[in-house]
Amino acid sequence: MQQDKNKLFVNNLSYDIDDEALEKIFSEVEGVKVVEAKVIVDRYNEGRSKGFGFVTLENEQMAEACIAELNGKETAGRQIFVNVAKPQEKRDNNRSGGFGGGNTRSYR
Repeated sequence: MQQDKNKLFVNNLSYDIDDEALEKIFSEVEGVKVVEAKVIVDRYNEGRSKGFGFVTLENEQMAEACIAELNGKETAGRQIFVNVAKPQEKRDNNRSGGFGGGNTRSYR
């Protein structure tokens, strides 16, 4: 699977940062155009931020500039970490065990 080198993973975000604030942080890097900024939220906890997100930039050079300038920088009271996002791994939905089968134990 090919890796998009213009998509960044941003970790250790303040829980107060939303999509707009994340986009603003990256847009302030000179010469950078943000395509999309998305803070990941916990749908089971009233939409509270999980403290990380993804930013897609126009090209790989812009991503490299953002990593160089923002990785390790303090933002909203927290030191953020910025890296190229890894492709999402396919999840195995056929797990054995638990409710609904797959358990191969024999009871005699």
